[in-house]
Amino acid sequence: MSPTPQERRAARHQLGPGPDAPATRRGPSGGRKKPITVDAIIDTAFGIVAEEGYEALTMRRVATALETGPSSLYAHVVNKEDLDELLIGRLCAELDLPEPDPAAWRQQIIGVCTQLRDQYLRYPGISRAAFAAAPSNLDTLRVSEGMLALLLAGGIEPETAAWGVDSLSLYVNAYSLEVSLARRRLGRSGDDWVVSRDELLRRFAALPDTFPQTKRYAAELTAGTVQDRFDFTIGLMIDGLQGTR
Repeated sequence: MSPTPQERRAARHQLGPGPDAPATRRGPSGGRKKPITVDAIIDTAFGIVAEEGYEALTMRRVATALETGPSSLYAHVVNKEDLDELLIGRLCAELDLPEPDPAAWRQQIIGVCTQLRDQYLRYPGISRAAFAAAPSNLDTLRVSEGMLALLLAGGIEPETAAWGVDSLSLYVNAYSLEVSLARRRLGRSGDDWVVSRDELLRRFAALPDTFPQTKRYAAELTAGTVQDRFDFTIGLMIDGLQGTR
C-alpha cells in the first residue's frame, strides 16, 4: 500500500524526502500527461506565484494548471499549509550556508539573511507562506540551524542567539513581503497608491505645524534605498545581539 500524504509529510520532517509514488493519470489523455508528483506540484505552484503572485495560489489553481482535480493533489500534499512548507523548504534548500567563522560571523549572518531575502523576492509575496509556520521542514530547519551556529560562533548567548534567529527571520519575511507588494503596485498602470520620494516630500512639507519633526526631518525620513534600509536594520539587530553578551 502506498504511503499516505500524512506519512510522507512525517517522513520529510524526520528522515528527509519520503516516497512519492506518481499518481496515475486517467482518461483518454492520461497517458500523454506528466505524472503528478510532489515535485511537479511544487514546480507548478512556483510558476503560479511567479506569474500571478502568492495570493493567487490555491490548491484548485494548482490542480487546474496540472489539468487535474484537487483530489489528485491531496494524494501527495496534505493541504495548502503543507504546500506552503514545501515551497519555503525548496527555497531554503538552495541557500549556501557557510562554515561558522568566529572572525567573520557577522558578515556570514548578513549573507545568509540576504540570500533568504533574494529567494523570497523571486516569487512575489511568497514570504507570507513562512509566517506563523513552525520550522519543522528539514530544509527550513537547516537554515535556522546554520544561522544559530553563526550567532553562537560570534559569542552570542544561546537564548539570545535563538531569539535572534527568530527575529532576523521575521524581519526578512516582512521586508520581502513589503517589497513584493510595493513592486506589484508599481507594476499596475494608473495605480496612485505608491508615491515618489518627491511627492512624499511635498506632502510632508504641506503638513500642519502639529507635525514639526516630520516636516523638519522629511529628507531623513525619505532617504535611502530599500537596500540601504535592509542593511541598516539587519546591522542594527546584529549590533543589539552583540550588546547582550
